[in-house]
Amino acid sequence: MCGIVGYTGPRQALPLVLEGLRRLEYRGYDSSGVAVLDGEGGLNTAKKAGGLNNLERYIDEGAVALAGTTGIGHTRWATHGGPTDRNAHPHTDTNRRVAVVHNGIIENFVAIRAELESSGVELTSETDTEVVAHLLARAYADGPTAGHLPDSMAAVCRRLDGAFTLVAAHADVPGMLVAARRNSPLVVGVGDGEMFVASDVAAFIAHTRDAVELGQDQLVVVTPNGYEVSSFTGGEPVFTEFRVDWDLSAAEKGGFEFFMDKEIAEQGDAVRSTLMGHFDGSGIVLDEQRLSEDDLRTIDKVFVVACGTAYHSGLIAKYAIEHWCRIPVEVEVASEFRYRDPVLDRQTLVVAVSQSGETADTLEAVRHARRQGARVLAVCNTNGAQIPRESDAVLYTHAGPEIGVASTKAFLAQLAANYLVGLALAQARGTKYRDEIAREYEALTAMVEAVEQTLTLMDPVRKLAQEIAQSKAVLFLGRHVGFPVALEGALKLKELAYMHAEGFAAGELKHGPIALIEDGLPVVIVTPSPKSDPLIHSKLLSNIREIQARGARTIVISEEGDDTVAPFADFLVELPRVPKLFQPLVATIPLQVLAAEIARARGYDIDKPRNLAKSVTVE
Repeated sequence: MCGIVGYTGPRQALPLVLEGLRRLEYRGYDSSGVAVLDGEGGLNTAKKAGGLNNLERYIDEGAVALAGTTGIGHTRWATHGGPTDRNAHPHTDTNRRVAVVHNGIIENFVAIRAELESSGVELTSETDTEVVAHLLARAYADGPTAGHLPDSMAAVCRRLDGAFTLVAAHADVPGMLVAARRNSPLVVGVGDGEMFVASDVAAFIAHTRDAVELGQDQLVVVTPNGYEVSSFTGGEPVFTEFRVDWDLSAAEKGGFEFFMDKEIAEQGDAVRSTLMGHFDGSGIVLDEQRLSEDDLRTIDKVFVVACGTAYHSGLIAKYAIEHWCRIPVEVEVASEFRYRDPVLDRQTLVVAVSQSGETADTLEAVRHARRQGARVLAVCNTNGAQIPRESDAVLYTHAGPEIGVASTKAFLAQLAANYLVGLALAQARGTKYRDEIAREYEALTAMVEAVEQTLTLMDPVRKLAQEIAQSKAVLFLGRHVGFPVALEGALKLKELAYMHAEGFAAGELKHGPIALIEDGLPVVIVTPSPKSDPLIHSKLLSNIREIQARGARTIVISEEGDDTVAPFADFLVELPRVPKLFQPLVATIPLQVLAAEIARARGYDIDKPRNLAKSVTVE
């Protein structure tokens, strides 16, 4: 999830582009760059790895002239290629006539890159984006779209698979920007004799509140005097004009009060981006693979090591991997892993899950595993971080930057990635046929719609949070994959609202925790589908009756249409019907919302819980 800004008008573009990038830096801070058309046939760029401050210092040194009234900028969350100067955007063609910035993933870039290289084009970066600059330059220079930048961009977009927002400028047509989108955000800002394009209205809200949101597969041409929208796949243009009614500080959060609210709302996109490009028609594909199919085939035991929320994602991974692969899986708190002298060898796979890729305890667990000869696969949200660099294989979660300290969208992205790891192992070991892998992957991608549907059902949960905000404690119960969800729900409430909260395996209720039940105590129960798992469902129904009989307030998370549980729920949250193993992708969402709303009602900053940091880089 990167940040994109473009400007064309009477003013100098550079200050406006840098201002927009500053407001979009939450979308990516691995590197940044700008390109400016000087109006006399020249195109100049400046790019630097690291935060936006690095780019601004470089520009202030005067190393490159950046005067001009048309420019584009980019702040990057690295996906293809590490966070380096040469991988930073904008990317240009060989003759430096075209500059392109990009948000998203181009799935077929490997084939396009090979085509370009075979024709003599020398690419200078590791990114998927650079191929677009070369394709666009070629389309503009020759063929049926020669000399027409919008038609050239449309032709290029039709060749691309995946998700993308693209903004391009060409030195031959100063004063024009051409932008296109598919499965990635793009808005146009309409000013007085000037125009903006951006990933988010935050980039230009200080200058105009009149905006245009583009529909799917749309292309827009902007000049200082206006904009024109068309579909690059044919058909009528699709766009919506609107006026932004947020203030500037709210716009930086997309109109949400807190970043965490925004990140909860982005979870469908996080799951979609994480899954995208990992099935090539014949099987599951990892991001960086230094393990052969034979290596994976010989794996006879898996350890998942992680901390906090990532640990809970590992607990869910255990159910999926053991079910699909028929090999034992142990899930370890990373801080304990190396101190208990685990039994590891070359047939052991250690899956290290870390949002930042820098978590100190997880990093040390990886190093210990490597010293013992085990193979290591990293699941990480940060391209080029230390844990991926020290691992044998990597699967990146493309959740984008997560500003709120308590993890939400990164957790769902980790779940999606962990399922992919399980399918990759099942594929290598032959415990599932190719067509079965394809069906599971298809079912997994269908979860994006279920996540997005669940997000629309949360208003009653917000109201409930107001009612129970002053409770002294909340308990969470679950069985099977519902148990780790219960643990995650309790953790979120502790992190955000500073309340006593505990998650339990529901089967343990009568072995001690039932002593905590008292009149009015809120108890959240995550129940499975009565159709996909009638045995576990019936046992949870007994648990609900037991705690309700003792006066607890039962808050039941259930599948829509589950009439058997409704009579025993004081408050019922109905979720879309999904496969049992994938239920955590939807069941976690109401628990996130509940914790956030309780914390808000108690007057706390949900983005910055006390005593916590986003990344724990010391043991």
